[in-house]
Parts: sequence; C-alpha cells; structure tokens
Amino acid sequence: MINIKWGDLELQQKSELLNVWLSLSNIHTHLNEKLEQALLQEYDLSLKEFYVLNFIFNAEGKELRLQQLQELVGLSQSATSRLVVRMEAKDCGALERHACADDRRGIYTRITELGENKYKRALQTFNQVLQTELEKDGFETQLENLTKKLF
Repeated sequence: MINIKWGDLELQQKSELLNVWLSLSNIHTHLNEKLEQALLQEYDLSLKEFYVLNFIFNAEGKELRLQQLQELVGLSQSATSRLVVRMEAKDCGALERHACADDRRGIYTRITELGENKYKRALQTFNQVLQTELEKDGFETQLENLTKKLF
C-alpha cells in the first residue's frame, strides 16, 4: 500500500498544473517557430515584424504612435525603435515615420503601399502554415485534453 500524505498529493496536483502549462507553452513555441520560418523564408519578415505590419494595417488611419506599437508588440522602446528603423530601410520600405502634428514629441509610423502588399501576402502564408499545423493528427485532441486539465 502506498502512503501518500495530503501535502504530497497537493504538491503533485500543483506539479501537474505546471506540466500542463509547460505543454501549452511548448505548443505555442512550436507554432511560433513554424510561422517565423515560413515568414522569413518567403518574405524576409520575422514574426514580430509581421505583427507590427498587422497592428499598423488594422489601426485607424493605418498608423500608430511608436509608444502604442511598443505596447502591442511587447518590446522595449529601443527595440521597437530599432525594429521600425529596419522596416523603414530602403531594402524593406514597409513603414515610414512622421511627427505628430499636435505634439512634436510624438512619433507615428504608418504602413506604406509596399508594406500593405507585403502584409497581405504574408498573411496568406501565416494562415496557411497555422491551419496546416492545427490540422495535424491529434493536435485538436491534445489541446482539448490540456485545456480540460486547466479547468
């Protein structure tokens, strides 16, 4: 007969919850890696750069303040600035910056026509890759089982 103390059982349950969370995190990481590979290969876009295009494309006036963009993408101010500078560069040309008319300290970035075209094509690839990964055998069942364990 196995002698399990109440504290050990509670620790085991908490550990199982951690394992479920780590499994979900691994799924997320795997999907991000597949998406990033496809976007880099097809469009020379990182996943963060794709998200930048997405957020700006869907923003009112197709422009965002750098501070807003920073919050949406989840990068530091300097990392966001470097990312936008790269995307403005002549070899990419997907974005352009301008000063806010009301507040000269505010900097906006807007998507260019080139950026819009690149985003629309990349979005198709993004959706295809994600759909392919989600349709793999056993994926839906695995995800269902993991989420049931969370609740």
